[in-house]
Amino acid sequence: MAQRQQQEQVHRGTVKTLDNDYVRSNANLAKQQQMRHRQKVLSRRRLAVFTVLATAVCVALVSMMMNQNTRLAEKEAQKIEVQAQLTAVKEQQDMLKLQIAKLEDDEYIAKLARKEYFLSEEGEIIFTIPKDNDEKEEDKQ
Repeated sequence: MAQRQQQEQVHRGTVKTLDNDYVRSNANLAKQQQMRHRQKVLSRRRLAVFTVLATAVCVALVSMMMNQNTRLAEKEAQKIEVQAQLTAVKEQQDMLKLQIAKLEDDEYIAKLARKEYFLSEEGEIIFTIPKDNDEKEEDKQ
């Protein structure tokens, strides 16, 4: 048995491959299959890298959009609040303009002086009625 193994080892070293078209085509076919397999592996890797990058970009864009929507909602609320303040200030401005127009009238100034400072013209008597009595009379009714 040991002799036979030695013979096989010697024989293996002396065995040559055939050099014909069939053997060469099989060798080329094997190389082509290896190249195809390698190309498939490389294309899968490229696809995986592309998928990871595309996912990262999508996540970044979505987070940016959500952040901008939050800021936009805050700005809209702030705009509504400022518009409410603007209308209040415009109303106050209109009231002040009206008061300025009234204060330019001499009759209004005289009426205001009589009411606020209890000034009277000759022959006028001013009576003051307490405001508490007015409220009590309204409660009774």
